[in-house]
Amino acid sequence: MSELIVYGAGWCPDVRRSRALLDREGVEYRYVDVEADAEAEAKVRELQDGARRIPTIVFGDGTFLVEPSDDALSAHLAR
Repeated sequence: MSELIVYGAGWCPDVRRSRALLDREGVEYRYVDVEADAEAEAKVRELQDGARRIPTIVFGDGTFLVEPSDDALSAHLAR
């Protein structure tokens, strides 16, 4: 799998939950804090037609999930 990117912020419980799932599953990813990186925030807003919901998880194939449940994230990883 190509690089997986998690866009988020440290204060967000949903971001922490998704990262914990990825860590438990041994999935490698790059974490980008949208509050510290203006380009990352712009990317998230581009993907979401102006919104900034996190986590936004972008997969190597170009697909992405926004605020996924653990079940939705696990299902996407299993594809």
